[in-house]
Amino acid sequence: MPHAPEDKKKALLRVRRIQGQTEALARALEAGEACGPVLVQLAAIRGAVNGLMSEILQSHIREELGALPEADDRHAQLALEMTTLVRTYLK
Repeated sequence: MPHAPEDKKKALLRVRRIQGQTEALARALEAGEACGPVLVQLAAIRGAVNGLMSEILQSHIREELGALPEADDRHAQLALEMTTLVRTYLK
């Protein structure tokens, strides 16, 4: 979980957006919308969840590697490489 106030605020805003998207999906399903728009909404939700997961993983990596007592430039480089991999994987 992000601990910095700005990271926490961003994560909560994303969750609220995802809630809105899932509520819209439920309304579309209840209304019997066509498959196309429902699939588009599902893809949007998946992208939003992946984005949230990416942000939280990146925050966790930075916090954990930065908190090591022996943290140095090598740790900073490793954190950058790991966050880049996470971003690439979750796209």
